[in-house]
Amino acid sequence: MEIKRIGSQPSSIGPADWFTGTVRIDPLFQAPDPALVGGASVTFEPGARTAWHTHPLGQTLIVTAGCGWAQREGGPIEEVHPGDVVWFAPGEKHWHGATPSTAMTHISIQERLEGKVVDWMEHVSDEQYEL
Repeated sequence: MEIKRIGSQPSSIGPADWFTGTVRIDPLFQAPDPALVGGASVTFEPGARTAWHTHPLGQTLIVTAGCGWAQREGGPIEEVHPGDVVWFAPGEKHWHGATPSTAMTHISIQERLEGKVVDWMEHVSDEQYEL
């Protein structure tokens, strides 16, 4: 058994290559080999969002605070709230983040495939984000 105490893992700022706006990433867990799953709590300030990306084995988001948006390529922007669980299928191009006026926090869970959890792509433009 391993217990990760709150505050024992440092927060980090979401890199500008992968995010627009102010994003804080708080690591929660990275299961040791041979397990493949890892998770983090991610907080998006109003207007902040991910770039477009995919996950080789999919991604689960559990919204814990605020109000956010999520969109898969070719679909509408969907509003998400605390308690909502979002699933993106393996290889599904998508983005997620806060609304323009409300912060949002979610727990992000994904698995590694050959050491990789995400493929980052282009930023979500202001027109795509509907600012």
